[in-house]
Amino acid sequence: MKEPKFYTLATFEFPADVQIIKGKLESEGISVFLRDEATINTDPLISSAIGGVKLQVYSSDKERAKEIYDEVRNYATDHQGKPIVCPNCKATKSEIYYSRNNIFHKLFPFFEPTKYKCMQCNFISRPAK
Repeated sequence: MKEPKFYTLATFEFPADVQIIKGKLESEGISVFLRDEATINTDPLISSAIGGVKLQVYSSDKERAKEIYDEVRNYATDHQGKPIVCPNCKATKSEIYYSRNNIFHKLFPFFEPTKYKCMQCNFISRPAK
């Protein structure tokens, strides 16, 4: 028997963050698997170390799952509620991005300057002043 292949649709820092999209995908008939959920539920402080909870679907459901995820996810907006525009490709599908590349920002992520990652071209930018 051939083993199923999985596609990681998204990763989330905490298991609670994934529940809405998981429910939506399952209501649309897509099987969902949460990798590392139990581990992070046991010890939430290791989430960054293991890469968070991975929301996985069968590879055969990848395209439909991406469409559903894009319908319900929230993209970053500025203070007026307008979508953040990527300076590289001009797409309006950006999410807040934290690199947490030093120990201070790993311990206190709220002190890290806000950056945005474009979900279309993966360009990382800072907000315009």
